[in-house]
Amino acid sequence: MKKLKLIPKKNKEILGHSGAVYACMTKGDYIYTGSSDKYLTRWRISDGSQDKFAIKFDHSVYAMNITKDDFLVVGLSSGALHFFDLNKRKEIKFYTQHKKAIFSIQYNLIKNHIYVADADGNLSIWESDGSKLLIYLPLGCGKVRSIDVLSDGSCFALACQDGKIRVFESEFFNEISSINGHKEGVNSLLFHPLNNNQLISGGKDALLKLWDWKSGKELKSIAAHNYAIYRISSIKCGELIVTASRDKNIKLWNSSLDILKRIDYKLGGHNHSVNDICIIDESTFVSCSDDKRIIIWNL
Repeated sequence: MKKLKLIPKKNKEILGHSGAVYACMTKGDYIYTGSSDKYLTRWRISDGSQDKFAIKFDHSVYAMNITKDDFLVVGLSSGALHFFDLNKRKEIKFYTQHKKAIFSIQYNLIKNHIYVADADGNLSIWESDGSKLLIYLPLGCGKVRSIDVLSDGSCFALACQDGKIRVFESEFFNEISSINGHKEGVNSLLFHPLNNNQLISGGKDALLKLWDWKSGKELKSIAAHNYAIYRISSIKCGELIVTASRDKNIKLWNSSLDILKRIDYKLGGHNHSVNDICIIDESTFVSCSDDKRIIIWNL
């Protein structure tokens, strides 16, 4: 396997939130961030400056996603779910279907569905513009911290507090696989970007695991971080895996999950829990943290 030459460089540091930054998302020329200060804020990638677009909520912003049609979907610590039309710059739908904090919102580009999961183990599935609730599933699995969608849109996986990874098909929303993943709870998931039969999971136990998700066979287990792994993402056309953790560190791995680099405070990284990672392009990503900072990294 070709060895990747990695020289992580801190490109920009963005300050502006007055509380922990829990979620980030990129779209076009902007970074969107959600915080415990109850603001969803937009920043220009080019210079890190704050755009005029900002939304003040009554509760902390825990999760967000943006569809191909520029619908912004926001989930709050209260369970409130908001749909905004970015082109018209206005809210179009507001729901209180969920009664507890919304931890994950994922978009299925192929099906044009939005998946929403909460702290009570409930899953709701919506049309991407919020016009229709397709199904509401009370799974009773504790907090669902993460959702990921297979690249062909045919199924999606949930990271559940009861330790299981649950995989559903996206046509009739039937559960097709259940894996005993992490005893202390599953926090993050990523379908392997180079192999549709494999799934990567991160747990509260700080382990990073590789699975054949169809058979449930564990292929690899790594003591990857010191504390819970909050996000797994990929960059460089899937050749590079990025993990973010409560231990304040970001780690870079090759596609076989061999460690390549650690980004910590010595490299200008975060000094509190790293909560989310979002990708700008194949050599640039964004991290956000409890330390209130948003950092753009170049590789």
